[in-house]
Amino acid sequence: MRLLSTLCLSAALAAPISGLADTNGPNILSQGGAAPGGARIFAIAQDLYQIGLANKDALTVLTAARLAGSVALQEGGELKKETTGTAQETANADAQDSAPPSVADMLNQAKILAGEDDLLLSLIDDAEVEGTRGRVGGAIQRLSRLPGGLTDVWEVPFYGSAQSEIAIIGDGDSNLDVQIADANGHTICVDLSASDKMMCDFVPAENGYFYVTVQNKGEEKNSYYLLTN
Repeated sequence: MRLLSTLCLSAALAAPISGLADTNGPNILSQGGAAPGGARIFAIAQDLYQIGLANKDALTVLTAARLAGSVALQEGGELKKETTGTAQETANADAQDSAPPSVADMLNQAKILAGEDDLLLSLIDDAEVEGTRGRVGGAIQRLSRLPGGLTDVWEVPFYGSAQSEIAIIGDGDSNLDVQIADANGHTICVDLSASDKMMCDFVPAENGYFYVTVQNKGEEKNSYYLLTN
């Protein structure tokens, strides 16, 4: 994983790569165009899963599950996060928290959509047996349960000149607006659409912090994942 560990953070940030960053511009060398890493692959799988659900297509849902299952997810350590705002009061405040769908959730939904199609059911069974074999990448996940009206700001460190990925994957209960900026406030990525998912990949010019602002624009709590590589 290219995400800086807590132990080496201070030393790494104190030794930027000279000659690469424009002090008057954003801390970025390039953006987009790289081969997808684990965070991006998992985000793509989530989008594909939603397409499969919308079309009631078991094969598409199965493909999403296999794609998501190819990513080795691990729980990340603590990152600095500040939550601000006034929480919305909703009639569903005591409702059970949902979460973005797991691989198991996707496979179960694929079975439901497959009905009595023996071929599809056989393919789903094979995917369950296959499990996590053949994983192609990794990602670090952190879960935040963000009530409506509140905003999370995450402080995420990355190495300079290294491909970096950040993905936000919500549970579908509300709209999440997301902005990613460098330590000087320069916007790297922004998503103000009605969705609760976004993906950003870039190469920092030098070691530094990046700030991921996630605003819950809806009334319901949204349990979302912050994914990094």
